[in-house]
Amino acid sequence: MEKHGADRSRVLELLEHHGGLKPGVAEAISAETGVPAADIYGVATFYTLVARPDVGVRVCQGLTCKMMGSDDLVADLRARSIPHEQVSCLGQCDRAPAAVDDKLLPIAPPGALTPDDPDLPMNLAGVDSAEYAALARLDTLGVDALFAELDASGLQGRGGAGFPAAFKWKAVRNETAAQKYVVVNADESEPGTFKDRMVMEHRPHLMIEGMAIAARVAGADTAYIYIRGEYQEAKQSIERALAEAASHLDWLTVKVVEGHGAYICGEETALLEAIEGKRGMPRLKPPYPTQVGLFGQPTLMNNVETLACVPSIVLRGGAWFRAQGRTEAGSKLFSISGHVQQPGVYELPLGVTLDELVEAAGGYVGTPIAFSPGGASAGFLPMSFRDTPLDFKSLQQAGSMMGSSGLVVLNDTVPMTKAALWGLVFFEDESCGQCTPCRVGCRVQRQALERFIGGDRDALEHAGDVAWEMEEGSICGLGQVASWPLTTAMKHFPDQFGS
Repeated sequence: MEKHGADRSRVLELLEHHGGLKPGVAEAISAETGVPAADIYGVATFYTLVARPDVGVRVCQGLTCKMMGSDDLVADLRARSIPHEQVSCLGQCDRAPAAVDDKLLPIAPPGALTPDDPDLPMNLAGVDSAEYAALARLDTLGVDALFAELDASGLQGRGGAGFPAAFKWKAVRNETAAQKYVVVNADESEPGTFKDRMVMEHRPHLMIEGMAIAARVAGADTAYIYIRGEYQEAKQSIERALAEAASHLDWLTVKVVEGHGAYICGEETALLEAIEGKRGMPRLKPPYPTQVGLFGQPTLMNNVETLACVPSIVLRGGAWFRAQGRTEAGSKLFSISGHVQQPGVYELPLGVTLDELVEAAGGYVGTPIAFSPGGASAGFLPMSFRDTPLDFKSLQQAGSMMGSSGLVVLNDTVPMTKAALWGLVFFEDESCGQCTPCRVGCRVQRQALERFIGGDRDALEHAGDVAWEMEEGSICGLGQVASWPLTTAMKHFPDQFGS
């Protein structure tokens, strides 16, 4: 039984302090926090970075890294008897294949950025100013005028869902609770996506200033920044920037929380559970975090890129920001990797095409046959969609989605059966297990595709039925799209699936 006054929120912090789930650690943390040792064990085993702290080198098995030779890296480690483990995407797709131990072991240098251009809203290659001019302007602009600019900007959430930012901000401001929170979702874990990492490493003040404006508008005096555990360079960059910005943030308590290896914590309610020291399992909605969020209080949550757009909206106006887009409002950070000459993050208008994005990235490598428009969750599209505007609405109409705008280009050296399998392996590994359709369905789909690749031509007969069950019966987006790597590959490349 949990002791009265038990401090559950410290569980993950203490697990990290003790170096992970080692013998006796659960009992020691239980004695310190009052949380039952069994609960601490359950939390620890949910997160890979604390559940298995001594595995040695972690090698990425995300789509891009698989395409770029991670299997060869694993073979080399095995031949040299170096302890290692294959893990889900590490968010280093621009330098694939990637691996980490206590630090990043890059096989290639970091990816490219759009060249410095002060007319861009985020301009990742520009100088990261610590002046906080937008935060200062808010005091003269006023909240009502700020909301008018935010509405005029048309800013949609850049984390994947594309939800109007102004709606969330107003919802939290209108709550009457004495305590409110702002939470920055920096748990970027979608395969193919690394744009938020680049924001935090190159323009941390831009994100922090956006966060501070959000807190001021929402009426929050405490903010949490939840950074994925593998992003150590980004975490250090944010901590340095917070120290530099201390004089601007003396009214705001900011807490940096390190993730511990769970893709599902990119889902907003799972992230809140993690901050509270629990297993990162999504909550049923409603109520929404704007009403009942962190520690049961109204909470404004935005991802890194969304907040990084805010200072330019405050300083230059909502109409100016909206005009930066082509088919939808604003510019967008596109991560692109795979078979392109210069993988990296490019800031372009919402609505550019794949060919335009790849042109910015130096061109294709080989003969392209497919691309993933928004990470593993978006599935695959064939090159016949290369002229489709890369925006929220157009990609949805194409049977895909913008998602995290993590584009991966595949050329004709990659069998689509293998590409689909790598996606299914990812989702099976990262399912939190809460929903039976997702927990079982991910395994069933992966096993069926493996049987098909092994020669069983009838193995995928019920793949569509399983996908429907997963989409209709899962609480969160993971289970709802976990079959997409398979179903979209089957739809667009039927010749590779025996149809």
